[in-house]
Amino acid sequence: MAALMSVAEALRLVLEGATPLPPETATLSDAHGRVLAADLAAKRTQPPDAVSAMDGYAARAADVTHVPAQLRVIGEVAAGHPFDGQIGPGQAARIFTGGVVPPGADTIVIQENTARDGDSVAVTAPSAKGRHIRVAGLDFKAGAVLLSKGACLSARDLALAAAMNHPTVSVHRRPKVAVLATGDELVMPGTEPGFGEIVYSNGYATMALARSEGCDTVDLGIAPDRLEETVAAVRRARESRADILVTSGGASVGDYDLVHKALAAEGLALSFWKVAVRPGRPMMHGRLGDMHVLGLPGNPVSCFVCSVLFLIPLIRRLTGRTDIEPRIEPAILGCDLPENDERADYLRAALTTGPDGPVATPFPQQDSSMLVPLAKADCLLVRAPHEPAARAGGRCRILKLDL
Repeated sequence: MAALMSVAEALRLVLEGATPLPPETATLSDAHGRVLAADLAAKRTQPPDAVSAMDGYAARAADVTHVPAQLRVIGEVAAGHPFDGQIGPGQAARIFTGGVVPPGADTIVIQENTARDGDSVAVTAPSAKGRHIRVAGLDFKAGAVLLSKGACLSARDLALAAAMNHPTVSVHRRPKVAVLATGDELVMPGTEPGFGEIVYSNGYATMALARSEGCDTVDLGIAPDRLEETVAAVRRARESRADILVTSGGASVGDYDLVHKALAAEGLALSFWKVAVRPGRPMMHGRLGDMHVLGLPGNPVSCFVCSVLFLIPLIRRLTGRTDIEPRIEPAILGCDLPENDERADYLRAALTTGPDGPVATPFPQQDSSMLVPLAKADCLLVRAPHEPAARAGGRCRILKLDL
């Protein structure tokens, strides 16, 4: 029997030929979590002029080096309302935070160190040159590239882009992910299952993962175990102009596993079928023209794990991100584990805090049909093929499920 394909090789094939989707212009309010398609340079200097960092009085440092000092107040400066004048010897202007420092002034005396009496102010503590002044360009200067191509825009990035005076940004188009379930045994949530039927759950997790990665989703529902209806569902995915079609179930070798046949009938260019991974061995990938196809297993845990391992990296490649592959982190093993077989294993595990770092303890039941352990899991404990038996307290590797 031919050896199963490794997870690393399968992921390489999934990403092969996947390139970032074309750029489009998005408003800042629609750009959160999206990836910049081009460098973003500041259109202005921030602040454009020297401004006060405190409420107080704009003055000359030479006049307030020795205190007490008495100054004549000749005006007032509020944010957005510069003072039309100049500060001379023995003079000051009342100033508020964000106000432009008037010509001639080179320090701000905070109001706590003053006593106002009409047009006169007494300064009770010295203030050095440049004190409490935000110089022009303190934050950034016009022309500086402050957000680079490939950046996944955070809330902080959007604030910076706005301050740089960009109302819109060039970002990669959101991928569209179509999700299709197959199987006569599936019924929708809220339906009373008949004998031999089960409630459909896979698509809700798959679509939630896709949306969390910034995708638009198309729910193709459930196709019964009939070839013509499965083919029709695949055609609906193509008509929706989906970038990725994700199927669950029907990708194995049974008489009623029709996804592979339906995709082949539509011209699928298959890159692999079956991966050395547990859970998720009957995993399929190919292309239908420009549409990527992932055929995920029908068992809900297998479907979820394969979505994490293959769908999310594919989405990230299409959105232009550079942090594509799942982040594997070290941890301490919380229990003994036997030698692993030929498949990479992704065990659902709980995380606790130990004296030497996080401790990962796999749940005793790891059946790929069981959603309760998956829902309770904090991480997947990753074991390589043929990894030797391990003892509690040893090192292990985990993939956190903060999804």
